[in-house]
Amino acid sequence: MSRFKEAMANTSAAANVSVDTGGDSTPCVPWRSQGSRVALYMFIMAGIACTVVGNFLVVLAIAYFKRLQSPTNSFVMSLAVADFLVGLIVMPYSMVRTVEGCWYFGPTFCEVHSSLDVMLCTASIFHLSCIAFDRYYAVCNPLVYAFKMSRVRVGLLIVVCWVVPLLISFGPIMLGLHKVGIDIQLPEGICAFLVNRVYAVMASLVAFYLPMVIMLVAYWKIYKAAKRQAMQISAMEHQMTVHGLNSAGRKQKQRQNCMRRERKAAKTLGIIMGAFLLFWLPFFTTNVVDPFIEYRTAGVVWDVFLWLGYVNSSLNPFLYAFFNRSFRRAFFMIMGCRICLPGSPASIDLSLTKRDANEHIEN
Repeated sequence: MSRFKEAMANTSAAANVSVDTGGDSTPCVPWRSQGSRVALYMFIMAGIACTVVGNFLVVLAIAYFKRLQSPTNSFVMSLAVADFLVGLIVMPYSMVRTVEGCWYFGPTFCEVHSSLDVMLCTASIFHLSCIAFDRYYAVCNPLVYAFKMSRVRVGLLIVVCWVVPLLISFGPIMLGLHKVGIDIQLPEGICAFLVNRVYAVMASLVAFYLPMVIMLVAYWKIYKAAKRQAMQISAMEHQMTVHGLNSAGRKQKQRQNCMRRERKAAKTLGIIMGAFLLFWLPFFTTNVVDPFIEYRTAGVVWDVFLWLGYVNSSLNPFLYAFFNRSFRRAFFMIMGCRICLPGSPASIDLSLTKRDANEHIEN
């Protein structure tokens, strides 16, 4: 989410910040050595490039290949848009602030940047909870899935994933409600997103803890359903081995394959959620605690926890590429410019083997 309090931690770095109140000069000067700044810039820019390129591939793959256009992937595509924007318009400015220790873009854009940070990172988290909700119905209630996850309902959920983060970010931040009651004066040239106790608790609750509970409950139910289905599959396989495959057996085999695919998808998304908890839980825990300990958290701690959260936006596309064959093949086709070939149809079956896909394109 946003740099909730990361800036306040810069008061611990204030001893290293030079203040000049005269003229129009920036009163903040970098305190890291030039070598360390160059190394940090290179490292962070590599992460930003991965975030932008990876999420762009997800958006392009779903937009181009018809076989990837499903209710679940509608959420995935919207998630990729949010993560893409995090990498494109949030992380670069956060990089300069982290590396230089100063803010060179003015107080007004500081507020805008903080609002965008909160909004886009919260939207990313909301989409992950919607994906978990979608997988819950697909695995645990497949008979009502088509009704529960109709195009209209999916569209409404995606709108909620964008509108609610907008309301908890730009509204309170631009009106200054997030810092009511805070008497701390920060040096000029420092973009520190200070928030009071009420905003820290409420925003963290809406942006992280409630979505986290939804995901935990959904994936726990999916795990139990997947375990039950695995036992049923094992029993059916034993019966078919004993009695031989007939027409009914072949249909049953198809059903098993479908169930396996659903369980694999649930496993993949479960790993995504595990990564989500690993990368965002430290930040939001510190975010809630910090106002109650008089903003004593060290600046380096905020930097580390904030960038851990950003890593989650970088990681999602690689999880899809590694665990999902269809996405993996779509990415390779895009990076190899095969979608530009005249005979490359958007309706190609991405679940086919490479040889079958080549034959499909040639024909």
